[in-house]
Amino acid sequence: MTIEAGQVLTLRVAKEVPPYGYFVTDGTREVLLHYTEKTRDIKPGESVKVFLYYDTEDRLSATMKEPLIRLNEVALLTVVDIHPRIGTFLDMGLGRNLLLPFSEQPELVELRPLKGDRVWVVLAHDRQGRLVAKLAGEKELIPLSIPAPTSWLNKWLDARVYKPLQMGTFVVIDGGVAGFGAIGMIHTSERTRMLRVGEAVKVRPVFIREDGRANVSMRESKEKGREEDSTKVLELLKARPGGAMPYSDSTQADIIMTKFGISKGAFKRALGKLMKDGLIEQRENWTYLTAAGKKLVESETRQE
Repeated sequence: MTIEAGQVLTLRVAKEVPPYGYFVTDGTREVLLHYTEKTRDIKPGESVKVFLYYDTEDRLSATMKEPLIRLNEVALLTVVDIHPRIGTFLDMGLGRNLLLPFSEQPELVELRPLKGDRVWVVLAHDRQGRLVAKLAGEKELIPLSIPAPTSWLNKWLDARVYKPLQMGTFVVIDGGVAGFGAIGMIHTSERTRMLRVGEAVKVRPVFIREDGRANVSMRESKEKGREEDSTKVLELLKARPGGAMPYSDSTQADIIMTKFGISKGAFKRALGKLMKDGLIEQRENWTYLTAAGKKLVESETRQE
């Protein structure tokens, strides 16, 4: 048996050495179990279950406290502190924190977890054999995941980000009583903003793939979304001089996203609805309130 940090082992209490504590052993190597790491009274000769870690002086030590994660296991840990040069510290349930180095996190600072976020990680060793956290990916999460049931379609569910990419954001959808959860992907067109690792987000499954993963959205269904997006357009037109804006269905997508926070497709659907309702019209790449549109916003303004 190899003794190394991150393991939970049952070892024999070899001796007590005041004022430090007890030494536990596998018969070959002894490890200090400090008095402060006891959870009950013990005596030499008996066996105790301990978790092994490196203390602040880089000595392999033991604790009888139960960790929230073990070597090579996956766990969802809470961010408790951030060091500006080293990385993010996670609560591992022992009264000491586990480092998630910046080298294991996205390069963009905006995509890194904040204090209070919860992060899916794997417990591993660094080059010196000390305990360190690494972000969990598909290799670790898929074996734990469940297939997304079709009953989830178009329902709002809790999810947590484990990998943010430019083309989309990958999440674990909370499985509730069904189990660990399912893997989901928010395509960039279905994402209302950038999401960071460990961030909690509400998602709506829109398609269940054959492999059990789900394509999910942060947006309302097209019908409801069209209503909300139409309201955004009317609000802007109401605030503009003459009820006119220099945006139309020919405006570039990045400008639409910056100004309205929606995709160009959603913007065009909103314009289509408003034109069908006779509330707006377009001329030379500008959009104008019609007489009916002006009457509607004036009525709403009086009600406010």
